[in-house]
Amino acid sequence: MAFDLFLADRIRQLLCAKKVAFYEKKMMGGLVFMVNTKMCCGIHIDKQLGDSLLMVKIGVTEYQKEIIKPVCLPMDFTGRPMKGYIFITPQGFDLDADLEYWIDKGLDFNLKNQKA
Repeated sequence: MAFDLFLADRIRQLLCAKKVAFYEKKMMGGLVFMVNTKMCCGIHIDKQLGDSLLMVKIGVTEYQKEIIKPVCLPMDFTGRPMKGYIFITPQGFDLDADLEYWIDKGLDFNLKNQKA
C-alpha cells in the first residue's frame, strides 16, 4: 500500500465537515489533498521509518513556530527541505483534535494565499 487509507479517510471526513472543496491527487508515492488548486496536505510513507507521515503546507512563518515540536520533521524526502512544508509523525495526528489542528493550519495558509 502506497499510503494509509484510514488516514486518507480521516482527512476527507474533516475537509467535508468543514465544507471545503477539495480534490485528491496521487503523487510522490502518496496522496495529496488539493484546495483552491494548491497542495494543502497529504500523506507520505517514510521509507526509513515505515510510518505514514502527514504533510501540511503551512508557510515559512508557521513552519518556524511548529518545527520545534517533537512530532514535526522537515519535509525533505527529496534530500532538500521544502520551504513552508512540514511532516508530522503519527503521534502528532493520532487524536482527531490533533489531526484537525494540522488540517486547520494548512487551510489557514491556503486561504491566506488565494489570488483575489
